[in-house]
Amino acid sequence: MTAASRTVRVPAKVNVQLAVGPPRADGFHDLANVFLAVALYDEVTATEAGELSVGCTGPGSELVPTGEENLAVRAALLLARHHGRDPAVRLDIVKDIPVAGGMAGGSADAAGALLACDQLWGTRTPHEELLAICAELGSDVPFSLIGGAALGEGRGERLTRLPVSGTFHWVFALADGGLSTPAVYQECDRLRADAEVPAPLPDPALLKALAAGDPLALAPTLANDLQPAALSLRPALAETLKAGVAAGALAGLVSGSGPSCAFLAADAEAAAAVADALAGSAHCRTARATTGPVPGATTIDSHA
Repeated sequence: MTAASRTVRVPAKVNVQLAVGPPRADGFHDLANVFLAVALYDEVTATEAGELSVGCTGPGSELVPTGEENLAVRAALLLARHHGRDPAVRLDIVKDIPVAGGMAGGSADAAGALLACDQLWGTRTPHEELLAICAELGSDVPFSLIGGAALGEGRGERLTRLPVSGTFHWVFALADGGLSTPAVYQECDRLRADAEVPAPLPDPALLKALAAGDPLALAPTLANDLQPAALSLRPALAETLKAGVAAGALAGLVSGSGPSCAFLAADAEAAAAVADALAGSAHCRTARATTGPVPGATTIDSHA
């Protein structure tokens, strides 16, 4: 008899605005983080098993931890603890979101594992409780669950859904190696040590451009307060950003804490041209064209 399983598909994200406040007493930073989910996906399958284990395949999977430091494993443990049950489950992750690329791949896997286990175990956790567990796992995990477009406040975990019209076209230039998110935040703090850092607020012009579905209006509002720190730690990213714009992108920015760079294009044809130019250059490992917004964690398969 085949063991029961659930498979959930979860998207990557791009931060179209990442405003970072000064460091808080708890070591985090207040954020105004405008997320957009994009159509690059991981898949997480939860299958009945005698004990908790995880496996991973796909590009970069050799870099994904398989112990309790894996966010998908932690998600299963937290959900099981929440319901007072055994966390025995096999988690299989198929990666397509770049690993350590600033696109929330680990957070996506956590959200996928949470939803897959909740459905497999029949625990029917209310949505708000799932979001609270997501927030415990990490600042980006709640958005991976809901997808679409949202403003993340606090350390990014307090979400407000945002209206978006139409589809935006993106190209992601994927770099070799990763950048440590804590190291990027530390460098950000160092670079701004003598500056008066304002409280983070969303840009009204950016929110208006998203709601209107207008890439020409969105392009000049793209902003990432972590970008100077990422460029300080990885200067070559500046050349990647220049190359993408030279190839026809409306604008480019470092995605999250990097090292992936995200480029906004006017349409699908322009995105394909930017991706081709970047993929054929020496500025990145590869380039991927995609679109957003897309839904968050979604069940795509189940076997009783």
